[in-house]
Amino acid sequence: MKRSLPASPNWYCSRCSDVSDRGVLAFGARSIVKTRAQISACALVLSGELVGHKETVSGFSFCHHAGQSHMCVSGSGDGSVIFWDSDSRLSTRELSPHQSPVSAVHWSPVDRNLVVSADEKGVVVCHWYHTGDSVSFFPEPRTVFCLSCSPHTWNHVAVGYKDGMIVLIDVSRKGEVLHRLRGHDDEIHSLAWAPTASEESLYVRPEELTGTSEPPPTNGVTDREEKGCFLASGSKDQTVRIWSTAKGKGVMTLKLPYLKRRGSGVDPAVKERLWLSVHWPKGRPTQLVSSCFSGEMVMWDLTRSGKQKWSLFGSSSEGQNHSRIVFNMSSVCLQDDSELLISTSMDREVKCWDLASLECCWTLPTLGGFVYALTFSPVGAGCLALGVGDSMIRVWNTLSIQNQYDTRSFWQGIKSKVTALAWHPKKEGSLSFGTDDGKVGIYDVFSNKPPQISSSYHRKTVYTLAWGPPVPPMSFGAVESKPSYSLYSCAGEGVILQHDPCKLSGEASDIDKLIRDTNSIKHKLSPHTDLSWKPNGKVVAIGNEDGSIDVYQAPSLKLLCSIQQHHKIINTLRWHHDHSSQPELHYLLASGSSNAKVYVHNLRSIIESPADSPVVLTEPYRRLCGHTTKITGMAWSPHHDGRLVTVCYDGTAQVWDVQQEAAVCNYRGHVGPLLCVDWSPVDPDVVWTGGRDFTVQEWRLSKQEFTKPPKGKKMLELVEKMKVNPKKKKNKKAGGATPAEILTPSVNGERGRGGETAAAREELSEDEEADGSSTSSSVKSTVLLTGKCALLCSELHLLSMKKRKPRSMLPLSTSMDHRSKEELLQDCITLATVTNSQGECASPVTVCVGEHIHLGLFSDRQALYRMFEAEEEGHVEAGHYDSVTYLRLWSGDLEGALRVATERGELSDHLLSIAPMAGYAVWCRTVEAYVKQLCLQEQYLKAASHLLSINKVYEAVQLLHSHKMYREAIALVKARLPADEPVLKELYSSWAVVLEKDGHLSSAAKCYLAAGASFDAAKVIAKKNDVSSLRTAASLARICGEAGLAQSLSLRCAKDLAVAQDWVGAQEVLGSQDSLLVHRLHVCVTELLTAMLAEAKLVNWSSVSGHPWASPGGRHSSIQDRIREVWQEEFGVSESSAAPGSIPALLQELKAVESPQPSTHLPLKQVLRLDVLDVPRFTFRGLAVSRIFSCAILHAFFFFTGLMFLRSVCSRKYPKILRHTEEQAKAAANSLQAFVHYYLLYERWWELSSPSKAGAPSNSADEVKDKVVNGGSSEPEVGVCPATQTCVNEKINFDASVLLSEDHAACQAIRRSVAEIQERLAAMVAQHSSGQQLDPDMKQADHVSVPSHHRPDEQESLMSLSTKMSEYHKKLAELPDTVKMYPHPDLTECCLVLLYLGKWSNAVSDSQQQDARDLLRKYGASYSIQNAARQFLT
Repeated sequence: MKRSLPASPNWYCSRCSDVSDRGVLAFGARSIVKTRAQISACALVLSGELVGHKETVSGFSFCHHAGQSHMCVSGSGDGSVIFWDSDSRLSTRELSPHQSPVSAVHWSPVDRNLVVSADEKGVVVCHWYHTGDSVSFFPEPRTVFCLSCSPHTWNHVAVGYKDGMIVLIDVSRKGEVLHRLRGHDDEIHSLAWAPTASEESLYVRPEELTGTSEPPPTNGVTDREEKGCFLASGSKDQTVRIWSTAKGKGVMTLKLPYLKRRGSGVDPAVKERLWLSVHWPKGRPTQLVSSCFSGEMVMWDLTRSGKQKWSLFGSSSEGQNHSRIVFNMSSVCLQDDSELLISTSMDREVKCWDLASLECCWTLPTLGGFVYALTFSPVGAGCLALGVGDSMIRVWNTLSIQNQYDTRSFWQGIKSKVTALAWHPKKEGSLSFGTDDGKVGIYDVFSNKPPQISSSYHRKTVYTLAWGPPVPPMSFGAVESKPSYSLYSCAGEGVILQHDPCKLSGEASDIDKLIRDTNSIKHKLSPHTDLSWKPNGKVVAIGNEDGSIDVYQAPSLKLLCSIQQHHKIINTLRWHHDHSSQPELHYLLASGSSNAKVYVHNLRSIIESPADSPVVLTEPYRRLCGHTTKITGMAWSPHHDGRLVTVCYDGTAQVWDVQQEAAVCNYRGHVGPLLCVDWSPVDPDVVWTGGRDFTVQEWRLSKQEFTKPPKGKKMLELVEKMKVNPKKKKNKKAGGATPAEILTPSVNGERGRGGETAAAREELSEDEEADGSSTSSSVKSTVLLTGKCALLCSELHLLSMKKRKPRSMLPLSTSMDHRSKEELLQDCITLATVTNSQGECASPVTVCVGEHIHLGLFSDRQALYRMFEAEEEGHVEAGHYDSVTYLRLWSGDLEGALRVATERGELSDHLLSIAPMAGYAVWCRTVEAYVKQLCLQEQYLKAASHLLSINKVYEAVQLLHSHKMYREAIALVKARLPADEPVLKELYSSWAVVLEKDGHLSSAAKCYLAAGASFDAAKVIAKKNDVSSLRTAASLARICGEAGLAQSLSLRCAKDLAVAQDWVGAQEVLGSQDSLLVHRLHVCVTELLTAMLAEAKLVNWSSVSGHPWASPGGRHSSIQDRIREVWQEEFGVSESSAAPGSIPALLQELKAVESPQPSTHLPLKQVLRLDVLDVPRFTFRGLAVSRIFSCAILHAFFFFTGLMFLRSVCSRKYPKILRHTEEQAKAAANSLQAFVHYYLLYERWWELSSPSKAGAPSNSADEVKDKVVNGGSSEPEVGVCPATQTCVNEKINFDASVLLSEDHAACQAIRRSVAEIQERLAAMVAQHSSGQQLDPDMKQADHVSVPSHHRPDEQESLMSLSTKMSEYHKKLAELPDTVKMYPHPDLTECCLVLLYLGKWSNAVSDSQQQDARDLLRKYGASYSIQNAARQFLT
């Protein structure tokens, strides 16, 4: 029976393993599909591998149909989908339907021809195997994690997405979405359909389902009635959900249990590595299998009540479960009707479970890396140790009868790839190991203790370990104190260390020192690459990087001989065993290197009769040829005499009969290079091999059909391709990359034997370059095995293009050395003549000229200088001035070298660093030149630093300043110059200007402060003009002693706060300065007025903050009393206050407050001063006013009203009512009173026309006003007037005489006439500018708004209109200023309303009606007013 440990199944794939109906297990391992046949409850047999994908296999599925169960399908990260015949292990069809990596694939259990695949972009493709057709869908723009075809309905497919969505699609309807199942919060890892086509089995206990939390019904696209079946889903959100596909909703939610293992705990919050796999066994419709947090597996009983719905797998004994998360589960039914479950896990184990007992039947270990080393224990029979690249050691008891895969894994203390192993020759269970990171340690495999680690680490990869007798200095001392065996390690840096296994904490010794001392070697030893002790411990063979093999005699390590047969790195050495029947075979040493040949040396005469001096061997005893690339390992058969097995990078293992130099058999079961080999210690027909295909294989010599390594068509093609381009051989020099090195992945930046050692020590022969089967670990191995060699050749060509030789400093001398052979020989004669003519008249200088100029390199200094001059001329012609500089530097002409570099602008830090050698003056000039060069390169900081090196601080500061690097310049000045340096203030000022221009006002202010310009700092901060900036600027000015500026900024800030009605903030700003008391009083008055208006519900204003004294309180007889109380209590201002808070002083200061002249044309920004309130749109008692007042007018009213209140309160006698002692204040009050009466007048008119009183249809206020002003019907409408008797007899409750001011009527009439003339003048100017004459029609239209008796009989000219304009302006100037300053309502309009009220009621007296008629006759000249007033004036 052939056994092997396969590569580990791929991780994080939803369906990457499956079991066929015939019991064949297959799983994806890297880019290969591994197959295992004849699954039973006690055994598993290797079947083969399916090789074809270029990237990782991400999905696999068998066809579960009779007669077609040998067919299977796989998907890969390269977007390909391949159909396979598992019997022949060949692909039947290769497709590339996806543009993105395939994430899931499934062969339909219902339709034998349907295969469904999906990729990471969300594309779902249906493949029809019998026709080769395919169709793609895009149901959701999400990343697909898994999919599963229904086992009952051929056209139904469930798709799980990364975001937790599950979609059921109908592939027969172009991917129509049947249901969207929402409930999971994270990735969907697995989907499983119930084995029965009904939804009745879970409803046996309906009370169980009522307690579960069901997600809301999903928004399915269709609602067709169908039978349906259950679907299980496992998600990263730690839940398993059962869905009804008929209803499109969840019916059960199962939360994973937190299982605590013995001696360990589970952190339920950590779910990053959780993978929840679910599987519904075929014959168990009410039982569901799922994985758990740490590799446990549970069986859910979906009909069981209570919390404990699950049973744990492998609970009978410790260690049956997986130790890490489970990725895939699949089941198979055997002939005895028992059902087995196969699971794959992150712990790199494949387990088989009996679903009846939930016990583990067998475990198959797998490997997660290259197999670098394998070796059988010389003490424990059949105990095989494996060193693997997944940072673990496996110890396999190959002779176990109960479990053919009885292995133990060791990982403690190992954090890198295990690259070397060696069993102790005598001590059972003692295993030494070496790692990729240079670590050496010893494990006791029969205990659970961590390994002992040597304190001496190698700098590079350890690739050979050997046990041997101790050598000095470890062999010194008493017999009982020194160890019987020492551990020797050889690593990538070429050093062999001797470790004391009893004291690994001590320092290991380098045996090179002993070799030099014993053999009196003065030169440097070649780096060592391998060593092997003869079994009797008397002789050790050491392989070197240069291909030589040195044989030393223990314990002094005297050199016996040196074998100079190989010419490339020695990869492996092995001595023949000592129990052979032929004594001459005991002295055979086999060696393998990178030149693909195996040499066997017979050292009997040298060892038995050593010579006085070392012997050099140049011919081998036997030569074994057949491999095509480097030899990586070998082993002598312990059962035969002179039989050797070797492994190679050609992917085969070869058995040789050394005596006959004949090939016995060749094994080709691996895919990729082989790295290690060992002969079975119990069976002479069995050999074990490991390689880069992640596998260890056991094979028999007697069953191999091949005798020699392959030399087929693919190798011959590659040889021909290599011969076409002979330049490839140049890459074999030190530092170049060889084909095998290209195909060898690096480990920590190194390459080497076994694929993982230093590349500098491996050079391949021409045979190896022509190797068609030298392979990489995954993709390239497949490419080469299929004969596609062009890829390798193209990579070699690209690599050769990248490796370019640097330009020579002495091109003339170099070119002269590439002449013909005769000329080169003549140079030797010439040089010998020159060298031996020192005492004669011939001078070397005169001889080494002309065509012999290049010989100056081998003659004296003068000749060398002449050669330098010739080389300089050549460099100048070629433009290589940097080479000229270095030549002059080498010749000692430092100043000349610097001059050349300066002229070419090629100075460097290196040249500058050696410039002081030429003197201080030269150094300073060089620095200045380099500074100019750096400035041209815009490296100003570096240039300034170099100026500092020659103590030119001011120049460095000026350089930074001129390039606007103010921050660096200031730092330099403060660090190197005195504190009162004037340049510092200049820098701050310049930087402040730039910052202010760029809008960085805060930084600019800091610069001004540092420069001592506090006034400018405050002004800059205030530029932003927001409250916080103004407050900061005011505080800054006050701190710095700028009282005037502080007061101005405080007022601006208080004004903005008052506009926002932040009264507390405004008082705080003003309160910071005692000189602003009067403004605090002004803000206080404004706040009280605002509170009064809000209390009366006349305005709807909201304050940001307010004072308690402004809130509605007790009743006051007047506003003055309230203001006086607040002033006295809060501000200490009263009649008895002394200066500067006395009443006269405050009044005088208040009069000095500038205020804008009120006007209807006044801009709003000029009106908003100090504490002027923001006036929103007014609504009086819910009624819209008849006309919208000008916003500017309202602002002016409230500002001046507040000001008049303040000035009135400041009077000495504190009058209870408003007694105006100033004409201007009286005019302002009359203006306000007129607008209030204007409102009351219209309010009375609306009361008369209200339907609630008249009981008739109502006209709107705007309609009434239009009839009044524009001359509506003189008769009242039915039902509107007359009003009720009470309303008719009721007098108006205000003084209407304010609305009949003749001065304001005259002012308004003049302004209307001026506006009319301005319109006519504007029309005339516009027509004149367009070149048109006024025709009669336009003249008539020009006077349309003028009554007939006012129209002129003839056309008015521009001069006459201008004259009238002057007259009107003169009349307007004669009117009092108070009339023009304070606005009034339209008096003609008020007269018309009063006359209407007087006609239909007794509200207006006769005298007031007569005054209204007089004003209309005198000032109502417009046509519209005359038309409206006709009924009252006739």
